[in-house]
Amino acid sequence: MTGLVEGQTIALRGEDGKTHLLTLEGGSRKVKGLGVIDPLLTLSGKKPGESINLGVRTFTILPPRLPELIGGMKRSAQTISAKDAGFFITRLGIGENDVVLEAGLGSGGLSLHLLRVLGSNGNLISVENREDHAQTGLFNVETALKAWAGTTQHSCIIGDIVEVAEQLPQDIDAIILDLPDHVAAINAVSGRLKQGGRIGCYCPVSSQLEAAIEACEQAGLKIDWAGELMQREWSRASKGGMRPVNGPFGHTAFLLVALKI
Repeated sequence: MTGLVEGQTIALRGEDGKTHLLTLEGGSRKVKGLGVIDPLLTLSGKKPGESINLGVRTFTILPPRLPELIGGMKRSAQTISAKDAGFFITRLGIGENDVVLEAGLGSGGLSLHLLRVLGSNGNLISVENREDHAQTGLFNVETALKAWAGTTQHSCIIGDIVEVAEQLPQDIDAIILDLPDHVAAINAVSGRLKQGGRIGCYCPVSSQLEAAIEACEQAGLKIDWAGELMQREWSRASKGGMRPVNGPFGHTAFLLVALKI
């Protein structure tokens, strides 16, 4: 395995499990969570899997795969979790070379999951109505594509999904909506789904789920699935065996999938 070179993006995983993304560029600078460091001088020639000491802390060098990029990404808005992103990708049938629309972009957490599966000729279109969120999300997307040497097409439209709907292509394979108002968005973009395409809605509260279901039905879409996913982590007990960790059961939002026939 060759050593790290200038311009390469890597992940540093601390003993606490936290991940920091770092691009090998010359010059000392302060990096949040790492202190003052010259990335190129410190890491050039080292290899993934090696450990380095920064001050009193030890970090392991890892290639920037999806978990590392998600763990080290910048955040300005709440992101869709891996369990919900994986559900949408599977239940909406998203795969290589598809055209996918997401609204909004936020910090780009869902975007990274989508870009990882769309392949070299896929096309992800993001719509975000907040400039500050778009800046953070686009930074994370650009970091990921550079780290993967990805060629998936990505574009971002700044504006309200309803107002920019006419700018969107026809025959979209899948649409994912993470918005305060799903009804207006469903009415605006559901007609741009291709036959057999699906729309997914991420609804923080149950009233949004009910409104989204009604809007999908009125738009002529068939409801495939509606509900929530629960997640519970387990760990080794101090006296042996395994038990659930203390904490919530992992509800994040209510999810909806609807099909265009």
